[in-house]
Amino acid sequence: MEAVWQIVALGLLGAVLAALLKKHTPELALLLAMAVCGAAVLAAIRGVREVWAFLEDLLAAVEISSTLFLPLLKTAGIAVVTRIGADLCRDAGESAVASAVEMAGAMGALLAVLPLMQAAWEVLRSLL
Repeated sequence: MEAVWQIVALGLLGAVLAALLKKHTPELALLLAMAVCGAAVLAAIRGVREVWAFLEDLLAAVEISSTLFLPLLKTAGIAVVTRIGADLCRDAGESAVASAVEMAGAMGALLAVLPLMQAAWEVLRSLL
């Protein structure tokens, strides 16, 4: 819980500083926003390790193949990275680039979940 407060404080401080910088040097404001996002992601990764350990225990207990579960986690990660990237592009005033980032993220998510869709299709085909 402490990490969440640190990330929120970092985000608020970064937002205030970026707003002040944006008036005079928008390029530095964007670089600051990117640095704050990177620091927030690195801080959040600490919590991901604990969640990952729990999920490994859960998968072992219910005997679900990780090849079926891993695509869901990859898709969630792609969604987070895509959202941050698109928002940074919008902050820079590049909405067309943000849309391209979102499209690439959607394609990446589809590719990541493809093994799961293929496994589901094989199950359906065996029932027919």
